[in-house]
Amino acid sequence: MQARLHKKTYALLASMVFFSSLGNVLLSRGMKQIGEIRDFSPAALATTFVKVFTNGSIWLGILSLLVFFVSYLLLLSWADLSYVQPASAIGYALVAVLGYFVLGEFVSMTRWTGVLFICAGVALVGGTEPGSPPQRRSGGAASFSGGTSPP
Repeated sequence: MQARLHKKTYALLASMVFFSSLGNVLLSRGMKQIGEIRDFSPAALATTFVKVFTNGSIWLGILSLLVFFVSYLLLLSWADLSYVQPASAIGYALVAVLGYFVLGEFVSMTRWTGVLFICAGVALVGGTEPGSPPQRRSGGAASFSGGTSPP
């Protein structure tokens, strides 16, 4: 049972990371295709609105982000947020890679260094259990003192 839960957890984490990263890259590509928004008059915004919602990259991005959101909700139904959110941060690395290869963005050495730090943090969090032991789930404020709570 535990091994099955781990497989399910990792599969949904992978889905979250992939579809979140892909969705954001597709939205970025779609908005670059539309161009910078400089005129905020109602008529110009209406024209931009039509351009946005007739752009295929943006629709694929929205669909990808919807798959991400469903994966996120499913994962949160059994895994701790304090596990899911940091573990899914590996998506920042994937976004940097996709930004470089798909969007042709320049990624500086400082950004790559930051991505390596994120990956190290993800590895650290990923080595822990996705859920709290039953006796630790209180539903309320967590105790950070490490001691026992009063009777």
